[in-house]
Amino acid sequence: MSESSFLQSLKHFFKPSRTIPRTSWTAHGRWDLNLKRVSILIFGLLIFGFGDACLIDSHIGNAPWSVLAQGINAQTGIPIGLATFGISALVLLLWWPLREKPGFGTLMNILFIAIAIQIGVNYFPQMHSNLLLQILYCFFGVALVGIGSALYITCGLGPGPRDGLMTALHHRTGVRVARVRLGIEIAAFLSGWALGGTAGIGTAIFALFIGNSVAINLNLIVKFSNRLAKDQA
Repeated sequence: MSESSFLQSLKHFFKPSRTIPRTSWTAHGRWDLNLKRVSILIFGLLIFGFGDACLIDSHIGNAPWSVLAQGINAQTGIPIGLATFGISALVLLLWWPLREKPGFGTLMNILFIAIAIQIGVNYFPQMHSNLLLQILYCFFGVALVGIGSALYITCGLGPGPRDGLMTALHHRTGVRVARVRLGIEIAAFLSGWALGGTAGIGTAIFALFIGNSVAINLNLIVKFSNRLAKDQA
């Protein structure tokens, strides 16, 4: 294979997915459960939470919702994982007047991401003094969040609380999804920052790269699923 052909193949392989793909484990409904699907869902949520914890442990800026959770921790002493659980539960309550229905994945999202964040904050290495390692830690965290997001999204068992709020507000107001999500993220970030949550380079890295991380990992996972289905045929 020539160098140009190799580069074209590599570019195609990592081309971000433009839609939410279906895989061999994608559910037909939000409560369509089996062992394989639930295992992939929980694994993805744990990976997501570990990625979020890496940004927290970098000490140079968190994802917007973790800024809020850390701000609540700073003001009340409530552990970050428990604060994350409480925030997610409150966001889920906002679904009620918007007539949005949760799925199994929605409830597991609230539980397992909070557990994983607390494990990561308690046991992962803390980065304090080496800026290069702190930045690399942030990129590693963004990669983990992208992988975890792609895994749990392709299970099709319901959106996370924040995603569900975003789509529900979009359907009720007609405001574009991107603008709704931006408004929600800014509100969470500013609230957390005002409470003492950490914002900085890591926050910027997350904002700039998380979209591409999720999209690329969606593409990789659907390719893996297709290859797995072909091998099993």
